Amino acid sequence: MIGENMIRKRTAGGYQGRGLHGEVVELLGRRILSGELNDGETLDVPGLEQELDISRSVLREALRVLKAKGLVDARPKRGTFVQPRTEWRLLDPDVVRWQFEGRDDSQFLDDLAEMRGIIEPAGARLAALRRTDEDIAALEQAIDLMSAAAHGDGDAVDADIAFHRALLAATHNELLVRMEVVLETGLAARDRLVHGAMHDDDPTPAHAAVLDAVKAGDPEAAAAAAGELLAKSRRDIERARGANPGTAP
Repeated sequence: MIGENMIRKRTAGGYQGRGLHGEVVELLGRRILSGELNDGETLDVPGLEQELDISRSVLREALRVLKAKGLVDARPKRGTFVQPRTEWRLLDPDVVRWQFEGRDDSQFLDDLAEMRGIIEPAGARLAALRRTDEDIAALEQAIDLMSAAAHGDGDAVDADIAFHRALLAATHNELLVRMEVVLETGLAARDRLVHGAMHDDDPTPAHAAVLDAVKAGDPEAAAAAAGELLAKSRRDIERARGANPGTAP
């Protein structure tokens, strides 16, 4: 039997503070996204209770959460089964995170780069037209955090996420702001890969160029600076992968 302590050890960093059922959500979510539990596979509920040494009520609550994320469903006479990928809530932050953990990161990072290429230059353009003094202050604070992290004081991933969150907020477009859910989770996964492999890079200047253009109210310069930032991101991923510079991410 795995038991509560073993579940917590195996799911560290995921559902901290969400109770034992949350730890079970984390464990089963990873199994589904990794392919260990396949599309259409019926879950052995009694077997899971025994394996994880948990009660039926804990497992039931965990499955309820996974159902809300589109990962599982239940039918009479069939039981609880894994849903096809087309039913997954792909923008759910946990599903995004499990995708990165449970599959070849190359495809995930390629998809993320494509999405950022669509959203971020357009977002920077809007931010330059609509930013407020409060938006500029938030972006400047994020730059300060990024600079400090580059010199060993603070968390580089948190600083990067803070910048991109502030940039989306500066668009004052509610739908774009909502994209922070997937962007933040994807960026965190991307940053962990890049910062784990590279220790000689300061991302501050590339981000500061976006801030300067937004602050100047120059939408075309802001979009161009965001494009340059994305190009740098692709080069960073290539270096982290050990690929030759200039190849497609």
